[in-house]
Order: sequence, then structure tokens, then C-alpha cells
Amino acid sequence: MSILSVRALSRTYHQGTQTIRALDGVDFNVDAGEFTALMGPSGSGKTTLLNLIGGLDRPTSGVVEVEGRPLRGLSPGALSDLRLHRIGFVFQSYNLIPVLSAYENTEFVLALQGVPAAERRERAMRTLAAVGLAGMEGRRPSELSGGQQQRVAVARAIAGDPALVLADEPTANLDSHTGAELIELMARLNADQGVTFVFSTHDPKVQEAARRVVRLVDGRIDGDEQRAP
Repeated sequence: MSILSVRALSRTYHQGTQTIRALDGVDFNVDAGEFTALMGPSGSGKTTLLNLIGGLDRPTSGVVEVEGRPLRGLSPGALSDLRLHRIGFVFQSYNLIPVLSAYENTEFVLALQGVPAAERRERAMRTLAAVGLAGMEGRRPSELSGGQQQRVAVARAIAGDPALVLADEPTANLDSHTGAELIELMARLNADQGVTFVFSTHDPKVQEAARRVVRLVDGRIDGDEQRAP
């Protein structure tokens, strides 16, 4: 079943008299349980594509559907609701709330979803344990390493049981060893829990873990490689 469908997706920007085509007629689907890397150099359109998929930006033309639901035409409130319940985000800058603990950052999405307190605690604690942070639940971001902060970000993204997790250059601010550990973590969550990931990267080492690699060049898909599990 397709979790995500992108058809004829384009996004242009205007800088003075210049028109910049960040995406140009992109078409692809993502099925439930996929572990997909968007590859390409800086400026190839990876982040723009993720922002459009997540409803953080609007396309100039084309269609994005999440679980069969077109994003075009949704009100800002409806888009926020879709992101809250069906799409998880992992950003390269972590985007954790600095005054909240790892547990509180993870629980935050569940609270917004209206999950009862007892269930919130059980799910947040279980999710933090799943990403290797058991015993660190009470630490604030400033008390965690970069890799640990990104693990909290992954925990927050998956705690709400989204249909799709979007990760924009999740290893960009990590050293190569920590970045490899994070990708291994995401791959394990994909294999063990069926979490669907679409992540962008320009690191050739990261793409080795992906089971599908979609290559972007100048805003267009230049290759789509499926790999055996």
C-alpha cells in the first residue's frame, strides 16, 4: 500500500527577475515499510521535496498525497493535524525544546495528540528505550551528546505512531561514527517495527543502509534504485 504519492510535483522560487526551479515534475510513490534515501548534491531539491511532502511548503504545481489524502486544498489547521498524527519529522538541527527533558520532549507530541497521561508515559519510556536512551530520560538536551539528542528527535518522531517519518540530513551535524550509529538505529526501527522512513542525505556512506535510493539532480529524479532487503 502506498503511504505517499507524489505526482508531477514542481516548486519554483523568484529572486528578483530570476526564476529558480527547485523541483521540476517529480513523480514517485513510497509504500508502507520502505526505508528510502533521497540522494543528491546540495541544491538538488532534497529538502524542498521533504518540505512539500510534509506540508511545510506548498508546491507550485503537482500533487502530494499522504495515505491517499491530497495535501493541496487543506487548510493550515488541517495540515497541522495531519503532521501531528500521521507524519514524524527528524531535522538535522535536532529541534528539541531545550528546557524539557528527553522524556518530556518525547512525550510532547503524545500530549498534543491527547493521549492519556498513563499511556503517554508508557509509550515515551518504551520509545526512548527502543532508541537506546534508557536511563537518560531525565536529561535535558544540553546534557546529551549530539548523537543522543538526535536519538531523542527520532524517539519524538516515532512515539506518535506516524504513517511516515521524514528525516532531513539527520546525520549532517554528527561525526561519521555517530552518524552511522543513527542510521543503523533507523534501519532497525524500520525492520523491527515497520516504521516507514524517507530521509535525505548527500553522504555516500549513509546510502549504503537504504533499501531504496532515489537520486535527485537539478530538481528532477535521475535514478530510482531498489535493493534487496
